Amino acid sequence: MCGFCGFINRKDKKYIKDMADAIAHRGPDDESYYKDDDIALGFRRLSIIDLKGGRQPISNEDEHLIICFNGEIYNFQDIKPDLIKKGHIFKSKTDTEVILHGYEEYGIKILDKLRGMFTFVIWDKKNKKLFGARDHFGQKPFYYCTMQNTFMFGSEIKSFLKHPDFLKEVNKKALKPYLTFQTSVLEETFFKNVYKLLPGHYFIYDAEKETLETHKYYKIEFTPQKQDFNSLVNKIDDTITKSIDYHTISDVPVGAYLSGGIDSSYVVSYLKPNETFSVGFDYKDFNEVPLAKDLSDLLHIQNKNELISSDHFFENIDKVQYYADEPTANLSAVPLYFLSKLASQDVKVVLSGEGADELFGGYTFYDEDKKLKAYRKLPFFLRKFVKLLVSPLPSFHGKNFLTKGGSKIEDYYVGQAFIFDNKEANKILTDKYKSDLKYQDITKPYFDEVKNEDDLTKMQYLDMHFWLPNDILLKADKMSMANSLELRVPILDKEVFEVAKTVPTDYKLSHDTTKYILRKAASTRIPEEWYKRRKKGFPVPIIKWFREEKYYNIVKEIFEADFTKEFFDQKKLLKMLDDHYTSKKNNCRKIWTVYVFLVWYKTFFVDYEKNAI
Repeated sequence: MCGFCGFINRKDKKYIKDMADAIAHRGPDDESYYKDDDIALGFRRLSIIDLKGGRQPISNEDEHLIICFNGEIYNFQDIKPDLIKKGHIFKSKTDTEVILHGYEEYGIKILDKLRGMFTFVIWDKKNKKLFGARDHFGQKPFYYCTMQNTFMFGSEIKSFLKHPDFLKEVNKKALKPYLTFQTSVLEETFFKNVYKLLPGHYFIYDAEKETLETHKYYKIEFTPQKQDFNSLVNKIDDTITKSIDYHTISDVPVGAYLSGGIDSSYVVSYLKPNETFSVGFDYKDFNEVPLAKDLSDLLHIQNKNELISSDHFFENIDKVQYYADEPTANLSAVPLYFLSKLASQDVKVVLSGEGADELFGGYTFYDEDKKLKAYRKLPFFLRKFVKLLVSPLPSFHGKNFLTKGGSKIEDYYVGQAFIFDNKEANKILTDKYKSDLKYQDITKPYFDEVKNEDDLTKMQYLDMHFWLPNDILLKADKMSMANSLELRVPILDKEVFEVAKTVPTDYKLSHDTTKYILRKAASTRIPEEWYKRRKKGFPVPIIKWFREEKYYNIVKEIFEADFTKEFFDQKKLLKMLDDHYTSKKNNCRKIWTVYVFLVWYKTFFVDYEKNAI
């Protein structure tokens, strides 16, 4: 796991070191560079495999191909023998070099062979073309932009800010969708003209023609099949445990994150690392450390844990937003930053349980309550009529039930976080940032691709394209790498997905629980109390903190700041804050989402020159 950056132009290449220094946290062990008349590549290394011989950038035998790679290829040792047989000569024991020679031998079809998390670029200096790709699900980030005749690319946007051709400007189109999704969901990021390479895509940049092409090489598809339940349980367990074995390939010690939930418990119970790591808060119902400690004790594993205070939490929000590159309002990003910092004191690699909910149907939102299920049995035209009647009315108990019951999943589902609806977002934004773009416009193309599937499959499909890469995996990568730590997710694996995509819906949601079949697979390895436990995530007591004077005033100060009026109606923000403070309404998630954006803007635009971390 590392970080890279680069640019293509016919100008001075001296800026590459400053760009690489901006992402030094991704690779504090080493730095190295490649330059020619057309390109500059910078690499920061976190040494995990082939500690002495794995220095990048790496070239092929005749040095016309040069690669920079971020991630891990878990099956590189399976691919390598065929390349050796075909005459390729290796000078290291790294997975990086397998990608390079694999591209030389198979072309873009090397992407079909790779099992892992990755972004990479390969410069072909003979043909003056740059080839790059991002992994199947988006575990590793990749950004690019073209400004003032310079094509820039890399693992983090902050490296671009160090190049004199970069023009820093807020993307006005990004703010309104963010207020709904709590994260950046457009292909164009919060920095205008900076784009994400989408998961499962590759690109080719022609330096002579100055043209960029992007293509999809991997399509996520759910194809439920009728199968014997017990046989499928065994297949899932076998595939996941083999994936965990692959994900432990390392020349440095490997630990694991552990909460009180099933996913990390499943991984830990099979892996049995020397150490597990957990964090929580010193509030009732907001601390899973005792549960993690209990399981670690049962397995005779050392658990290192830490409680996060409210002051410590707020003091580090600006760091979290800096390392994230774009505003991220998932509350769990902050404790994940602390968890990564804790683990990095002892290990360089950790395993975690991300991806299980998306693959096996684990979110509580996937399973509607019994009353709503019963209501949906009424004819849709009748439910839709009731919805049209109640929608204009003031809020009352049951309005949300009737509105949701009269809607199709495509009308309201955006993922696991829904903060502001279309009208609410426009209401608090200034005219410059209001937009006719609705969240349904953003999700529609994806829903159209699964229009004939059941509602659970539709939600999973959307989450695999929005929630997972833009929220879960982004914060997993950015918060771990902020602390120079490699995070691996063995359940979110290409081979595990090949099994998960075939699981019938009634095996996922059954017996009044979510991801039922995964719980059954885990039941042979973890105690009943753990595999039956409902998902909690990283619970954060923000609802309480925003009703304490100290934190109320911290938020109020930034809501009243001069730069805030560029984006928001400040009177409406303050009313939203006051209504929560006085317990008239629970506005904590809305307050947090706005607050985080303002902290991000202040970090990158107001105070950047004097406070860049």
